[in-house]
Amino acid sequence: MPGIVIQHARLPDRNHGLVRGDIAGIIGFIPRARWPEGASAGDFVEVVLRREGDLWAHPDRGIFDPASRRAVRSYFANGGDLCHLFGVCLRSEDDLRAPSSALGVLRPVLDRLRAEEDIALLAAPAAAYLRCEVSRAGVVRADAEVLYDELLAHCREMNNRFLVMDVPLGLHGEPMERWVAEFRSRRPEDRSFGAIYYPWLMEGDDHFPPSGAMLGAFARTELAHRPFGVGWPPANLVLNGVTHVEVELDWAEAGLLAEHHINPIVVQPGRGVVVFGARTLSRDPALMQINSRRIINMVAEQLRRDSEWSVFETNNPHLWDVLERDVRVRLGEFWEAGLLTGGKAGEDYAVTCNAENNPPQLRAQGMVNLMVRLRPVGTTEQIVIDLRMGGD
Repeated sequence: MPGIVIQHARLPDRNHGLVRGDIAGIIGFIPRARWPEGASAGDFVEVVLRREGDLWAHPDRGIFDPASRRAVRSYFANGGDLCHLFGVCLRSEDDLRAPSSALGVLRPVLDRLRAEEDIALLAAPAAAYLRCEVSRAGVVRADAEVLYDELLAHCREMNNRFLVMDVPLGLHGEPMERWVAEFRSRRPEDRSFGAIYYPWLMEGDDHFPPSGAMLGAFARTELAHRPFGVGWPPANLVLNGVTHVEVELDWAEAGLLAEHHINPIVVQPGRGVVVFGARTLSRDPALMQINSRRIINMVAEQLRRDSEWSVFETNNPHLWDVLERDVRVRLGEFWEAGLLTGGKAGEDYAVTCNAENNPPQLRAQGMVNLMVRLRPVGTTEQIVIDLRMGGD
């Protein structure tokens, strides 16, 4: 029939699914003697694992270094769900000692990681076995530093990535504390994107760095508090697949390490081996706690994905209003989940997208500026019990 026909249709959903923070990436190394045929330095092998048995059933399992294979085992033993294992072909450890050579050999795997946006956790357990020397003057030189620097810079580049680090093999006491302090002082803009754990773990006579188990503990915490598990610090957790630790710490020693931003792993009678720290390497008090850093990571990545639809839209006040409204709705979800501070929704966060922060010169470049201010929840690190006795 002639005339006007009105049809009702759903508006397209502009919001992506929620960002996951539990998927892990383990970066290992393949020595030249085990390179796949035709490989060159910097080439890598990637295996996606849903359980430990997937690795042992894989035909290329033997080319990965022992530390990475052990980390896969620890990851799944401690509650991990999905892991990407990478093996990077190295000519020798010299490929990782200088920043220029390390960046070159890591470039292909970092490019791959940029494409795999859902990986939120990274570790390189084999780095803990690289050469570490303490001079007579007490200066610590650890080859792992170059690799850690590159991976922390990569985590900062991405919106939703965090590096779990190990203390180098054989480094203890004051030299370890000095090494961590010096490492924290360099490139401070990157240091909130990583955390370091001590001591190494034991299962019987098996001795291994803790990063694999901690990846699993991060994932376990997140999966137990879906869908916003990044709000919970991965601490006060019993580690599975561990019988004892390399160095048993008393509470005074554990407290001192925590002050140096070295997350201690302790033995608690009746519980077992427990991770008892949740600090990043940052010197910024606002980014000192792992869950605070990871909340910001997740929020930034979620808002980025939610707003991808706006690319190539007309850059005008209507677009600004829609973006601001959508972001406020998403932040309201985060506040209701307890990730953001404030007594009511919108009280302690702000969203701005208007003519003031989108001047003509910015619009002429095809850019939209949306500003978000927020404060993530913190962590209770200490409970003080004031016990007073007396008649008065």
